[in-house]
Order: sequence, then C-alpha cells, then structure tokens
Amino acid sequence: MVTGAAGMVGQNLVPRLVARGHKVIAIDKSGAALKVLGQRAPAADRHVADLAEEGSWGDLFSGADTVVDLKAQITSPDRALHIRNNSLATSRVLAACERHAVPYLIHLSSSVVVSRAADFYTETKRLGEEAVRASRTKHTILRPPLMFGPGDIKHLGLILRLMKVLPLIPLPGDGRFIRQPLYVGDLCAVIETCLDRPPDGGTFNIIGHDRIAFVDLLRQIRAITRSRCVFVPLPIALFRVVLGVQQLFRRTIFTTEQLDALTAGDDFPVENWSEVFGVPFTPFQVAAPHVYSQDDDLRVSLLAALNGEEPRQPRTST
Repeated sequence: MVTGAAGMVGQNLVPRLVARGHKVIAIDKSGAALKVLGQRAPAADRHVADLAEEGSWGDLFSGADTVVDLKAQITSPDRALHIRNNSLATSRVLAACERHAVPYLIHLSSSVVVSRAADFYTETKRLGEEAVRASRTKHTILRPPLMFGPGDIKHLGLILRLMKVLPLIPLPGDGRFIRQPLYVGDLCAVIETCLDRPPDGGTFNIIGHDRIAFVDLLRQIRAITRSRCVFVPLPIALFRVVLGVQQLFRRTIFTTEQLDALTAGDDFPVENWSEVFGVPFTPFQVAAPHVYSQDDDLRVSLLAALNGEEPRQPRTST
C-alpha cells in the first residue's frame, strides 16, 4: 500500500515495486496525477482518496503486508492544510493500519524536523512523526532532505521552469545557503531495502553527502540546460516583501515560510545510511545531467495532467 503515490517519490517508487513483482495499491487524492502513474505502472491498483477524510479507503488496508506512507503537504501558506494533510491524515492512516493489523509501516518524514526552521511544514511533520512513534504498528521513519529527480514539479523543477521563461531569476541574499540534495532513486532504493529487511522503530536521516550552495545548484542546472537566465541577488528583506505581496494577490507555491526554511542555516550531519541500507549515494553532479539534460517526460506529463491536458505517453515504462 502506497499513500501519496502520485507525488515525485511515488511516481518513481511504484514502477520499481511493480517491476519487482509486488502487488501495489496506490492511493492519492489527485486523480490526474494517478493517471500519469497508471501509464508508468499499469499493474498498480490505483484509488483516488483524501486520507484526511473518513471513507471506504481504509478497507484497502486489509491484507496489506506493508504501508509506505508518502503523502505530505509541502507548499502552502495555509496552516490548516498542513495540519490536515501532515497530521490528521497521518492519524487516519495509522488508525487504518491498526484496525487491519498491518504488519509494517514506512513513514516518509523530512529532514525539516531537525531543522532550525519554524514553519507550518516543520511543525506538522513533527506531529506526524510523534503519532507514528505512539502507534502500535511496527514502523520505520525516513527523513530525506531536498530531493531532485524525474517528476520534480515543486522544488528545483519549479526553478527550472522559471529558468526557461524568465531572463532574470531573483535570489534571496547571495544564495550561499547550504543544500544537501538527495536523488529520488536513492530514496526509492532505501525504501526497497526496508521492505526486504524492516528495521523496527528506526528513524534515519537520509541526507545527501554533497554540501552545495543553493546558487551553485542553480548554476549547475543552468549550465546543463544551457539557459541564458541571469541570477539577481536581492536583500532577503526585500525578497520577503515581494513574496508577501505575491501571496496577497494570488496563490503561490513558494511562501515566506519556505524562504525562512531556505535561509535558516541548516547543515545536517551526514549519517551512515548508505552503509546501513547498502545503497550507494548518487552525487548531484552525476545525476543532474541525466535529470536535466533532456525533457523530463514525467515532469511534463504531471504538469499537463494537473492543467487538465492529456499527459505525454512515456518513452519507457519506468
């Protein structure tokens, strides 16, 4: 059982699980994104459901060997949405696991729970972790940092889209904030290892081994894509004002809270997760050319589907 199966991690994980012979039930509240998943993993049993609401979706947990809980509210200035999708929905998933005696849960948290940031995402991801630890279900908690890879439409993928249409890209301050990006394929491999040999009760910070300044990440993407955009540093206070005004007049997927998280000064210690799970770390400079040098079918398909258009047929099945 995979919740939040149509997000970036799920879109990469579910085809891998199907290819390994697992029977996969995929749940997501976005029918459009699930349609894209159906092209990549036709054998997956897909269901549209809002896990923050009571419903018959809980019956799908009956007989499940493992629940991989990927769902999350990442970007929104609305605290209620974060509480609803990161805390309440997690409680309902845990209740379904206990009701149907699911043997094992893999809960995807975030490195933000050990961040200096104090925002709605951080607050509610911590609440989600607390609920998982308090449950009776055997579990593993994984905390990834900023992720990149095929199907990214919210993080570096958003900035990539801006690079293609804007000649000037504003940066908060000098952009020298340390990022430790993780390739989504590495996280999928860690999850697969958890399925093979479940570490009960463990919490693992799956932090990228690279320490790269945010502006240098963007410069690498610009070089790979041959974009001609220019990065323009803005004082952080001015950048915050611009975001605040933007939030007043229309929805935005980059909020002042995310600005605070970006500029919080986090530099996470790298633990030995690569050795623990037997998953080699993929450096950004190794994976980035494969992710950004050609048009990402998955990213294009997700954007099309979410805009009500027909998603692109994938060139490959996974």
